[in-house]
Amino acid sequence: MKTAEQWFAEYAESHQNETNTKIHFICVPAIYFSIIGILMSIPTGFLTKLIPLNMPLFVNWAFILAIPAMIFYARLSFSIFLEMFAFTMICIVLAYYLGQSVPLLYTSIGIFVVAWAGQFYGHKIEGKKPSFFKDLQFLLIGPIWVFEKMLGKKA
Repeated sequence: MKTAEQWFAEYAESHQNETNTKIHFICVPAIYFSIIGILMSIPTGFLTKLIPLNMPLFVNWAFILAIPAMIFYARLSFSIFLEMFAFTMICIVLAYYLGQSVPLLYTSIGIFVVAWAGQFYGHKIEGKKPSFFKDLQFLLIGPIWVFEKMLGKKA
C-alpha cells in the first residue's frame, strides 16, 4: 500500500493551479457531505433489523459504509484517521439535522451535482484530468489532501 506522502504527491500532480486548488477546498468537502446525505437517505429497514437500536445517527448506510473508508485512512496514519473520522461524524450530524428541514436526498443530489461541476471546471482550468480517472482510491485521497492543505501540512 502506498504511503500518505506517496498518495499526496501523486494527487498534487494534477492540482497545481491555485484556482483549481481553491475550488477543491470548497467542492471536495461538499461532495463528501453530499455522499453522506445521499447514503443517509437510503431506507434503513434492513439495518434496523440487524442492529435493533433506535439511533438514526449511527444506524444508517452512511455510518456503515464509512467503516471501510476509515480503515483505509487508519492504514495511512492515525492522525488522518482522526481527521476524517471527525469530519465524517460532523457530516452525519449535519446531514441528519438538514434532513429535518429539507428533503435530504434531493438537497444532497443538488450539492453533489453542483460540486462536481465545480471540480470539472477546476480541472479544465488546470488542464489535467481528475486523479480518480487514474485510480478510484483518489476519491478517498481528495478529502484528506484538502484538509492537509488547509491545515498547512505537507500534502
